[in-house]
Amino acid sequence: MKLHSLSDIRRVLPSLDLVTLMANAFVAYSEDRARVAPVVELLLDGGDVHVKSGYLVGGEYYVVKVASGFYGNPALGLSSSNGLMLLFRQRTGELAAALFDEGHLTDIRTAAAGAVAAQYLAPPEVRRIAVFGTGIQAREQLAQLRSVTACRQLSVWGRGREQLASYAEAAQELGFTVETSRDGAAVAASADLIVTTTPATEPLFPASVVQPGTHVTAVGSDTPLKQELDPQLLARADVLVADSIAQCRERGEIFRALAAGAINEGEVLELGDVISGRAPGRTTPGQISVADLTGVAAQDIEIARSVHEVLEG
Repeated sequence: MKLHSLSDIRRVLPSLDLVTLMANAFVAYSEDRARVAPVVELLLDGGDVHVKSGYLVGGEYYVVKVASGFYGNPALGLSSSNGLMLLFRQRTGELAAALFDEGHLTDIRTAAAGAVAAQYLAPPEVRRIAVFGTGIQAREQLAQLRSVTACRQLSVWGRGREQLASYAEAAQELGFTVETSRDGAAVAASADLIVTTTPATEPLFPASVVQPGTHVTAVGSDTPLKQELDPQLLARADVLVADSIAQCRERGEIFRALAAGAINEGEVLELGDVISGRAPGRTTPGQISVADLTGVAAQDIEIARSVHEVLEG
């Protein structure tokens, strides 16, 4: 059994094509080549913990992942993310590797999934990106988006001035021209690619401010209690996509919109089917598209396997 430290993991990640890895994971999931167990979660005072597990049919490994988010941690000088991934052999159940990633692989695979959603659903020429949030995921999403869009104009929404200033500095280092604001409606109205990355429990902006032709990727709402989008935005969407329809029945923006009666499940497409061409994505420039990414264990399988195989040489 191999132990992989966070420093080892960080060292090899740049050698991986993370966007392609995540696209392949979504296709495998939608083609029923992934076996994924129901999410186990602990909703604690100040944080949440998720346990996700699964395997790919015909693959060598299965994965069990623990990931947590404690959103008051930055005030304590700690990361809001933590966790690890365990990689077992399918044939024997032996533990092949423990990846002590401290939640980093979950952050990276989520950000790469956001880039996949933008690659397949965003307008061909993005004029301005809007990011809601200033934390780890907000930064990682921006880093991954650089590989799928040439746009470097950015509007950022956050709750605190200091957090916005810090985020703007990091975004500028990535090559973005940045405007910051605490006005969510104005930020959403300014962009044609919106990414939401917060642990919010109510909508961040009104559905009405989203302009025709805009794509929205929501990644923050990964429990039944969280919500970033107005259900009416999902009702407005011409293209509505889930990473997992089964999982989005129970959590995320689609779950909230279904509960509100704003949408019908039959309107929802799965991202893997859009990637493979089995389902249509954006077909005209003026369409609004929304992708609800709640995080699927197929992503964890692919990133854990790939990191382990590179480290093993």
